[in-house]
Amino acid sequence: MSDIVTNHKARRDYHILETYEAGIVLHGTEVKALRAGKGQIADAFARVEGDQVFLHNAHIDEYTHGNNQNHQPKGVRKLLLHKAEIRKLTALSAVKGNALIALSFYWKNGKVKVSLGVGKGKHEFDRRDDIRERDSDRELKRATMKYSKGK
Repeated sequence: MSDIVTNHKARRDYHILETYEAGIVLHGTEVKALRAGKGQIADAFARVEGDQVFLHNAHIDEYTHGNNQNHQPKGVRKLLLHKAEIRKLTALSAVKGNALIALSFYWKNGKVKVSLGVGKGKHEFDRRDDIRERDSDRELKRATMKYSKGK
């Protein structure tokens, strides 16, 4: 399981409540472009429409060796989930403040999968707390490393 593209802003801007693995409907040139590492999901989000889930704003560059039947870079792509999962996502996304965010694209058994997260937006003070906590953990590790080397 190797990541193709990762959304680094997602965990910074959202508290991820749950994650789901979804398949994605791609055309041949999209898969080839992803194999070349030409994708970006920083602004990608999912939306439940009826009884289906679609991924919006995922940018997959056009394949350089493609022809006139190349794909649209910012096209809407269908996600493949079980009905029970779609029902859960419908209920979770209906809650005010929750969003469905694409966390990463990765390979699994030769197929492209999407890690989809249900996130609640962080406020500015939440982000500051995360930074403060990360800095204190880093200083603590440094102090313990220094102490353990001193012995």
